[in-house]
Amino acid sequence: MRTSTGLRAGFGSVCRGVGTALCGIVLVIATGCLGPVASLYPSSPGDPSTLVWVVDHGWHTGLVVERATIPPGLWLEQEDLPPAPYLEVGWGDAAFYRAENPGVGLAIKAALASAGSVLHLVALPASPDRTFAGREVVEIRLSLPGFQELARFVDNSFARSESGRAPRLGPGLYGISAFYPAHGRYHLLNTCNTWVADALRAAGAPITPAYAMTAGNLMWQARRVAIPAPASRSGARGRPSIPLHDQRRPAR
Repeated sequence: MRTSTGLRAGFGSVCRGVGTALCGIVLVIATGCLGPVASLYPSSPGDPSTLVWVVDHGWHTGLVVERATIPPGLWLEQEDLPPAPYLEVGWGDAAFYRAENPGVGLAIKAALASAGSVLHLVALPASPDRTFAGREVVEIRLSLPGFQELARFVDNSFARSESGRAPRLGPGLYGISAFYPAHGRYHLLNTCNTWVADALRAAGAPITPAYAMTAGNLMWQARRVAIPAPASRSGARGRPSIPLHDQRRPAR
């Protein structure tokens, strides 16, 4: 997996600081956190439900789903990737997200003058708590209708050509992955983390995207609706992660 550079880490700290300040302003102005959408969340006892996971990558968050649960006809771009039981998807600024070593200039441009956005799609060989051992992974249970709305939200984020498929822009950051053009404009108030929050909100979860500009803000909200981890998984963070070969660098 690609490691973060000092510049990326520094930018992440700046973003967290700016995001925290902005969240404070929003909290003062807003009337409060959004509640659940009753028709979608939570699932009723005995009704079908689906699990999703939110992964904290430090400055960025990803959304993981079981591949078999994606409704037919959606996420057609997944066909570019080999069979794998799970898929992770993320959204962000096209230049900064894809850069090998993004600098301060790209960071400023992403925050203030983004020229476009992309989706990052990753095939995961195992469950996210094993693949990303050592990182915080929050598990959330959605109703089946709620998950279908989340899946449609992600599907509508792909910027597709007349062929009905989004063109593959190149390899992703880690593992077997790829970037695709996406709808939406990245800026300080519309980040990779608010995109994940929007997806969860589409599913009816009591998530407030306006408070989710940073990974920390989003993960705090996700924990409030998370499924408590069973005792058998309490030590998962200490287990070795499943290797994800970095496509951009020779394997060691």
